[in-house]
Amino acid sequence: MVAVLGAGMWGTTMARLLAARAPTVLWARRAGLADHLNRRHRNRDYLPTIALPESLQATASLAEALGGADVIVMALPSHGFREILQSAEPHLTPSAPIVTLTKGVEQGSLMRMTEIVAEVAPNRPYGVLTGPNLAQEVAAGHPTASVISIVDAAGFDQTTTRELQELFSTETFRVYTNDDLVGCELGGALKNVIAIASGIADGMGFGDNTRAALITRGLAELTRLGVALGGQPLTFSGLAGLGDLVATCMSRQSRNRWVGEQLGNGRAVDEITAETRMVAEGIKTSKAALELGRRAGVETPIVEQVVAVLYDGKRATDALAALMHRETRPELHGFSPLAPARAAESGMPAADAGTPAG
Repeated sequence: MVAVLGAGMWGTTMARLLAARAPTVLWARRAGLADHLNRRHRNRDYLPTIALPESLQATASLAEALGGADVIVMALPSHGFREILQSAEPHLTPSAPIVTLTKGVEQGSLMRMTEIVAEVAPNRPYGVLTGPNLAQEVAAGHPTASVISIVDAAGFDQTTTRELQELFSTETFRVYTNDDLVGCELGGALKNVIAIASGIADGMGFGDNTRAALITRGLAELTRLGVALGGQPLTFSGLAGLGDLVATCMSRQSRNRWVGEQLGNGRAVDEITAETRMVAEGIKTSKAALELGRRAGVETPIVEQVVAVLYDGKRATDALAALMHRETRPELHGFSPLAPARAAESGMPAADAGTPAG
């Protein structure tokens, strides 16, 4: 049995997908929503146009959702992740793997979601499923690709990863494996901040040239930071990095891009977030990403300007000017495709030797 914790748009979509593969229970924080899901087989709040299978059961009880679950899927916002996992921990089946779908970083601790899992519910496999996975398109059956990475105490858990790859794979949802848990998780979290920047440009009325520049330089920025934090460079060129970045920066369905667009239109962030029940992870992750960059000694100019607009009242026009007027430099300064290998031979940090400069 699979337990999916979180009945938002993505949690409901994933529960719908999994229900076709195995008995699945969807946990909703609100009893009223769980009751509606069971009676109407629709999520009235987050996915009202998509019918859910009658075999999918919903509950507001963690004990009921988790009793006997062989796989636990965490589809929760980062700010509530730890609290709910702590409440769930007494009900977890021993050794059941935990797969997180959350694309964010915990405030304060700056921990990734899997780091929280390892701390709160240790001694079990855990990992991440991530990629360019817009929930409405997955729910509608559009061909989609994703990537999964699972580790245990010994490192990459190939057997469990492959088993979960098969569980999540359908005719329209193709899942690849990747042994770089850190890179997969960071790619999904950091791209949300770049998507806010892309949305700001959209709101200011700019076009494809600007968007392409932000996506490309944003990829360089998240790769630089991700590698410094332990990710593998190639991961950021794959589904967890470039793929997710492109989808989130371009799609009209992207919550983070939408928030940026509203900022580019001159609206305040508090006004924007009060208008929707959806969580745009990039808002909180931006501050965490900036702090992670400072700790690692990595330049993050786009992240820095997004934080200034979100939290310091900086005008979008001034943020753009700050990016455009930075010191000129070669695009691939310090970068060579062979640099990571040479760095390993010389003892130089790969983050210095093999990633594009800011």
